[in-house]
Formats: sequence, structure tokens, C-alpha cells
Amino acid sequence: MSDSCVFCKIVRKEAPASVVYEDEFVIAFMSIQPVNIGHTLVVPKKHYANLFEIPEEEHVYLYKIVKKIAHAVREAMSAAGIRIVQNNGAAAGQVIFHLHVHVIPVNTPGSFMRYPELRDAQALAQDAARIKRFV
Repeated sequence: MSDSCVFCKIVRKEAPASVVYEDEFVIAFMSIQPVNIGHTLVVPKKHYANLFEIPEEEHVYLYKIVKKIAHAVREAMSAAGIRIVQNNGAAAGQVIFHLHVHVIPVNTPGSFMRYPELRDAQALAQDAARIKRFV
């Protein structure tokens, strides 16, 4: 783990997060800067900067959980579709350099703009509670 990585801090419980799923290897929590309400991040607990660093067997497990979270987000948010995004490197739009997968509910085609504001802790907790019911 990295001392300065915000996702590593979430894994160590040193930073707050609205967690929807957690096991020995993976944690899933609400994005504080959602594209749409219900935007969830699925993160391996071990620190890997990107897709190219994670061992294949751990990558397979990560995406098994991504699918589980995608089902839950779709149901909880009554989403018409789910967008799965994973960026590798700054040129690809990666901002936090700890591998993570975005699970984004979509109801309107082309609605890929960011939600207009940061979600506050109470709203994120409510979003997480809705999703947890389906995990």
C-alpha cells in the first residue's frame, strides 16, 4: 500500500468512504464526484497503479466483483444501462493512480457529464444504502 494514496487510506480506514461492498481483496464505495448518482468505484485492496500491474488472477476476481456491483447499481438506481470505465495513465484520464473501475448508472443516452456538484456524506451514505440492498 501507498502512504499517500487516497484509495489505500480508504482501505486502511484512514479516510472516509460510503462502502457498498468489501471482502478480503476488493472494496467498492461511492464516488464523491459522480458522473451520475449511484456512481460506484470498485478497487483492489492491494495497490496497483493500473491494469498493467495487477496479476491476472486478481484482475479476474476484480471484474467478478465489478459485475456483482453493476447488477446492484442497476437495480438500486433503476438504471437503463451501466457504463463500466477503467482508465490507465494520465493520458487516458486516470486521476488517482490506484487501479479502480467505475460503475456508472445511465438512464439517458450520452449522459456522461459529471453530476454538477460533489455529493455530501449524507447523500453518499443514502446512495450506498440503496445499493447495498442488492449486493
